[in-house]
Amino acid sequence: MALTLLRHAPLGKKHSHRYNGWRDIDIDPTLFNAQKVALLTKQKFDLIYSSDLVRCQQTLEMMGMDDYITDERLREVRFKAEIEGLNFNEIEKLPSYKSSYIEERATWHEYICDESQEAFEARIKAFLEELPTNKEILICSHGGTLQKMMGLLGYAKNSIAYLEHIRIDNVI
Repeated sequence: MALTLLRHAPLGKKHSHRYNGWRDIDIDPTLFNAQKVALLTKQKFDLIYSSDLVRCQQTLEMMGMDDYITDERLREVRFKAEIEGLNFNEIEKLPSYKSSYIEERATWHEYICDESQEAFEARIKAFLEELPTNKEILICSHGGTLQKMMGLLGYAKNSIAYLEHIRIDNVI
């Protein structure tokens, strides 16, 4: 099986650089760069999957791909209610914030997330394990979800830009 992983299109300015997690936010169509995904729109995929959040679905629809399957397991990690929608500067001002939280990835995750790393990884792993073999598959999802997915598949990447796509061949 070959997977092509695609991060959704950019959000509007008021939502950028924020911990958006499970917030259902529209993309900003004026920031959609068709050139970044031009090759994908010409490729034939056997299956296309999308997070059930609107920003991923809108991305695929702007690409002319409207035959996709939504799956909530492709959502971003679930942030705590008091973190959701904030940027880092706003988080630093919360009474519960301690600068020591950012020293270790696990501590930071525990502070900002309502979903454990284990639960996040388990839902993505379950999704991957259910994918059919010998197919060309496109997955449109969120930055953190795609990073976790790549890690599970043995590929490390620190960040994924909006509309960036990465192909992974020979996934077993």
